[in-house]
Amino acid sequence: MLILAGIVLLHITTIILLLVATLDNAWWMTDKLSTDVWGRWVLQGNDWHYKELNLADYPEEYLQVVQATSVLACIFAILALFVFVAQLFTLGKGQRFTFSGILQMLSCLCIMIAASVYTSEFKFRQEGGFGHSYVLAWISFVLTFILAVTYIVLRKKSD
Repeated sequence: MLILAGIVLLHITTIILLLVATLDNAWWMTDKLSTDVWGRWVLQGNDWHYKELNLADYPEEYLQVVQATSVLACIFAILALFVFVAQLFTLGKGQRFTFSGILQMLSCLCIMIAASVYTSEFKFRQEGGFGHSYVLAWISFVLTFILAVTYIVLRKKSD
């Protein structure tokens, strides 16, 4: 029971990290600029102002790949949690949580694609450095992979 509670807690933590990585505006940062996959915040005086992403710096097709796969990673992770909880009550003893593992592996693949495309296409476009949302995306990749393997290996045992 303690193992299942730990897995659910890790899964919820991973979902939160994925959502923050997808929605927060800190994929690329400078002193006066904070960029995410949806827009750009520019510091003017003491106020932050939202601006659209410059498509010269962010080619639209790559940006859409990053946006879509980030959102899909969140959706697959949330679905995997619901399926895992449902399988706790429907699977017979000794069966594996394979479907939960497959959904989690899809989430892992999606966030890896998003972070990889962002790294390869947008890294050298301007001065600055990667922000905490970018780092959270890679941490989420590792955690979703660990959860996927755990779900595939995990068997429902009798108490």
